[in-house]
Amino acid sequence: MMKFLFMMLFMMFLCLKKNMFWMVQNMMMMMSLMFIIITVNIMNFCNLSFMLGCDIISYGLIMLSIWISFLMIMSSESLLRDKFYSEFFLIVIIMLLIMLYLSFSVMNLFLFYLFFESSLIPILILIIGWGYQPERIQAGLYLLLYTLFASLPLLLSIFYIYSMINSMMIYFLKFNDLNYIYVYMSLIMAFLVKMPMYFVHLWLPKAHVEAPISGSMILAAIMLKLGGYGLLRILMILQKIGMKLNFIWVIISLIGGFYISLKCFCQIDMKSLIAYSSVCHMSIVIGGIMTMNYWGLLGSYMLMISHGLCSSGMFCLSNINYERIKSRSLFLNKGMLMFMPSMSMWWFLMLSSNMSAPPSLNLMGEISLLNSLISWSSLSMIMLIMMSFFSAGYSLYLFSYTQHGKTNLGMYSFYNGTSREYLMLMLHWLPLNMLILKIDYSMLWF
Repeated sequence: MMKFLFMMLFMMFLCLKKNMFWMVQNMMMMMSLMFIIITVNIMNFCNLSFMLGCDIISYGLIMLSIWISFLMIMSSESLLRDKFYSEFFLIVIIMLLIMLYLSFSVMNLFLFYLFFESSLIPILILIIGWGYQPERIQAGLYLLLYTLFASLPLLLSIFYIYSMINSMMIYFLKFNDLNYIYVYMSLIMAFLVKMPMYFVHLWLPKAHVEAPISGSMILAAIMLKLGGYGLLRILMILQKIGMKLNFIWVIISLIGGFYISLKCFCQIDMKSLIAYSSVCHMSIVIGGIMTMNYWGLLGSYMLMISHGLCSSGMFCLSNINYERIKSRSLFLNKGMLMFMPSMSMWWFLMLSSNMSAPPSLNLMGEISLLNSLISWSSLSMIMLIMMSFFSAGYSLYLFSYTQHGKTNLGMYSFYNGTSREYLMLMLHWLPLNMLILKIDYSMLWF
């Protein structure tokens, strides 16, 4: 695991040279291919070195982090074209990748907390430095305050765990069970804010709308998954009390997810709609993790991976329109089928994956989450039916609004999709739909 960390650290020096934008992206692509070929032991942590390790959960999320990072560089070609601090931008992305890599691979709970919080700093620099509107500073503050407010109790409870069991190694946690309500609340609250759960989700749409395309991609694809990863690791030691109290989070998630999916129909900003749909998907993931059964564990892991690719691809598509029309409003982005017919196919493919149509990995993830939540309580079926129906509804709403209708007469000097954009979308869509052919890796690992 250390070799990849060193590779990333030395890539930072490469960013300081002129005209290395695409070189860094190629190096990241090479690193993702190198990471694919390392062997992973399905049962336990493997590839151990210097407190870093990798099990199947870490493996998928680290792979996703590297994959999305090189797609972020690919999507931000306008920075290179406008010469807008592209070298510093690369350094920030590599810093962010290092923080995420370490968050997913450290085996010490305190170090996980440290890198979990450190990943905020590069994303804040991205939003404030390369964001579009003046409100980006407010969005950055929302992101910072929401996350920091919930994570101080997490730090204190990690020290409490250390005083109780004299170890902070994640692997040793599974031999303990802490049946204390304050520890339970303070351990999981930080992760629920990060997910984000309904009621503490307000920072997410704000941050997405103000962030540049690269910031939106990494926020949707990886930053939300840090919360899910933390929950998967931490709920091992909260099993007794989890059986008593987890129903609260399941209920909030199901009702909140239903309400948010209705709210998606009210959005007129493409990015805002995609951000709210992320909250809706993550609420099902929280519900699945909180049921603490086998199907929920597998389904939440799978939906986290698939949502990372799908949501990131949809943000890319909204940015492709934004770069042409200079607006993300659904009232102005109309009749795209006439201007960019090939891009409409990608809109269709991404949005069909977003509403969990086969053969996407979302489908498999949602099936196992439905299984887990309905086995927990058959009443949850009502909300799940509504959420599935409305997720198809807002996906179709976004597609029909952007691709059909009377075109905006203010558009002139319009250019079609470039090969870079098609390649970028293909690299989102192919893993999302081809991973279902190797479903045993993401499904049958116990």
